[in-house]
Amino acid sequence: MSLKEKFKNFFNTDDEYEYIEEIVEDEEQPFTNKNNNKNVVSLSAIQQPNSKVILCEPKSYNEVQEIADNILNKRSVVINLQRVDSEQAKRIVDFLSGTVYAVKGDIQKLGIATFLCTPENVDVSGTISTTAYVEEQLEKEW
Repeated sequence: MSLKEKFKNFFNTDDEYEYIEEIVEDEEQPFTNKNNNKNVVSLSAIQQPNSKVILCEPKSYNEVQEIADNILNKRSVVINLQRVDSEQAKRIVDFLSGTVYAVKGDIQKLGIATFLCTPENVDVSGTISTTAYVEEQLEKEW
């Protein structure tokens, strides 16, 4: 036997080993949320660094579609309706109420002619209160 063969046998460079693959089956089922639990929050909703609040002051009903597009793009919108007459303001609020309902969001009145529209991924807490006298005076002006 030559030195080369001895060396080869010593380090055993031939493929004499048998490789065995073991497949381990996990008996546990992956977590599934069968009931619609409101406590489960999507991580994509939390990790939105580009979340914005849009301030809008429409002058006519024609601008309502642009406001609705912001809500559909998951942006909160504050709408000041002091520059439109009361009939157009009602139509704008009705349109935006439908838009907010479609995205499972919320619409809240902040003042006499100011509303906050939020999509589903935004949670608003707290309340704004005014005295009955101040609100009555504001409603007379508007």
